[in-house]
Amino acid sequence: MDTGLYVHVPFCVRKCGYCAFFSRPAEPDLVAAWFAGIERELAALPAGFVPTSVFFGGGTPTALGERDLARLLDLVRARVDLRNLAEWTCEANPGTLSPAKLTCLRAGGVDRLSLGAQSFADATLRRLGRIHAADETRAAVAQARAAGFANVGLDLIYGVPGVARESFQTDVEAALALAPEHLSCYCLEIEDGTPFAREAAAGQLAVAEDEQRAQFDWARGRLVAAGFEHYEISNFARPGCTCRQNGLYWSGGEYIGVGPAAHSHWAGARWGNSPELPEWKRAFEERLAPAAKARETLVMGLRRLAGWGREEFRAATGFDYDELRGPEIARLAAQGLLVVAPNRIQLADDALFVSDAVFAELV
Repeated sequence: MDTGLYVHVPFCVRKCGYCAFFSRPAEPDLVAAWFAGIERELAALPAGFVPTSVFFGGGTPTALGERDLARLLDLVRARVDLRNLAEWTCEANPGTLSPAKLTCLRAGGVDRLSLGAQSFADATLRRLGRIHAADETRAAVAQARAAGFANVGLDLIYGVPGVARESFQTDVEAALALAPEHLSCYCLEIEDGTPFAREAAAGQLAVAEDEQRAQFDWARGRLVAAGFEHYEISNFARPGCTCRQNGLYWSGGEYIGVGPAAHSHWAGARWGNSPELPEWKRAFEERLAPAAKARETLVMGLRRLAGWGREEFRAATGFDYDELRGPEIARLAAQGLLVVAPNRIQLADDALFVSDAVFAELV
């Protein structure tokens, strides 16, 4: 059975205006304290934990210097049984990459790179608060290929207020020109506590949902026409290049997260770490009742375009989805939001952009 290890690297050069993830500047004392905490958590991994995927996320893992990146890679290899490893991903900001860091990552075992491109228009990047320019993304992809990365993903953001649809379309074409194996297209959301949220509260920023929907629909069509599989609401991949780690989250799989703000799901328990440095603690731990856990798994799995097969869901949860939420499923199908076949349910095309409303009915 697939399992995953997530390592939260909570450092960024600068906070982006839309970002609500926990991060801090990579000050030496904080980095040292973080390493000490990561080593403690890795040393306490449960017996029998043999991940099939590892994911370095953030923050910005590549905000670490080359020496610290090498130290992190060595630490994971020393503390984690990697004999079944099939995929090792590292997120990266083009503004914090270098050929030396890429060589270090590849030599250390990382074989999948996820680049936060976000846009190929420098004006949009400045509006988002990114520290890199579009040409740095192009250079990063070229350097990643030179370092031996055969699996490179790019993230894009759509629906940015004040950014014309044509500009986003140009972003997608620029991304395709770099021939990535994976593309993620995320809708800009106004998250509480962010600079964008303060702008919105002051009436200085407004999201046009109709325009966001139009950009999403266009991107879906364009990327599928370009040979990508639309396999999850925001994610597109070349055949064989879907993200294994994220697949665990969407299918109710097991994973352990280490670092501040990291979450875990293991042996029937779920827990999360507090978002703080220099030290963090376990902020909560819970065991959901079987039916509640099954409803949560139902919702997460419907993020996948393939949805759930009846027997697949029964094997994953021990429940039949009609027994859990039969009336709700029937009502959503009648509204055109779910596609229901005798042995499969999935989101309808019209529900992909409003999926949260559908999920609220099911969970």
